Amino acid sequence: MTSQQQQNNSNLSFVLQQIEQISFEDRAIPMAGPGQVVVNIKATGICGSDVHYWTHGRIGHFVCQGPMVLGHESAGIITAIGPGVTSLRVGDRVALEPGVPCRTCAMCKTGKYNLCPDMAFAATPPYDGTLCNYYKHAADYCYRLPDSVSLEEGALIEPLSVGIHACRRGEVKLGDRVFVFGAGPVGLLTAAAAKAAGASHVTIADISASRLAFAKEYVADRVVQLGSNKKSENEDNNAFAMREAERLVKNEDIVMCDVVFDCTGVESCVQMSIYLVKNNGKVVLVGMGASVQALSVADISAREVDVRGVMRYCNTYPTAIEMLASGKVDLKRLITHRYDFKNALSAFQHVREGREGTIKVVITNDDA
Repeated sequence: MTSQQQQNNSNLSFVLQQIEQISFEDRAIPMAGPGQVVVNIKATGICGSDVHYWTHGRIGHFVCQGPMVLGHESAGIITAIGPGVTSLRVGDRVALEPGVPCRTCAMCKTGKYNLCPDMAFAATPPYDGTLCNYYKHAADYCYRLPDSVSLEEGALIEPLSVGIHACRRGEVKLGDRVFVFGAGPVGLLTAAAAKAAGASHVTIADISASRLAFAKEYVADRVVQLGSNKKSENEDNNAFAMREAERLVKNEDIVMCDVVFDCTGVESCVQMSIYLVKNNGKVVLVGMGASVQALSVADISAREVDVRGVMRYCNTYPTAIEMLASGKVDLKRLITHRYDFKNALSAFQHVREGREGTIKVVITNDDA
């Protein structure tokens, strides 16, 4: 049965017009087609990629060619369902998995749909994102939330999914020792997912003392502050990374790890990962940094280190919801700041400035 009903006639949308220029637009309310639903967006987390599009207009090969609605970490309430939708109803509270693949290519058919070459991902050019009153989405990529899970938590299932997929790529198992570079939301949630997967010890490293303090309270068995040592004159990044890794092992009693996650994208951290992982261990590249980076192929080959990439996630939302419902992970504690939708620009400025004490900023939309 088809239902097309909205609570109001405004579809206010937060639109990137061009680099450094964002404005609100009142766009048409979408209609749900076959297999689709319309969701009244209630909560959206701000991701670093959203801010990067605002400040640079591109990420890697994805370049904004025209106006684009920002946002992709969202949850809301279904207001309309299209023909053929039987799994969801108007009024359901759902988390949106923001990428919809083609479903027919080799990657989709083998379950690795995150690698679909025709992926339509929210707020990735040329596709609009979710920072609007009403967003049309594929019904099978909307996941009903249990009563115990809030809409704000539902929005943060997206970054949690990155951590879950990263741990699957790293094949984290019972008893593993894990090292995570980066104490931002993705680093913290990767660490939390590793703990849930059975890791016995997780160390998190960052340059921010406040973030490390939060990490120690939140999930880490140990934290390490980086940044006090600097490169010597004429020392290249890789030589510095090797020296810094040796210092951590000798002076900080860091034990070589089974799996090392880099959630920063910073070249020296990626390089240090190679030197902090056990022989035949796994280094998982989660963060996005420079497109080309220098790694010690000699060390990777001689010690049979597996270096694995991460492209978003796949088949993670049901797992994430179960983790939330069972108390395996706490997403509420990550939310340090909230802004109303009408103040979305202030929220973006907050994230851009990297204000002290900030972990996750969420935009709420209770008025729509």
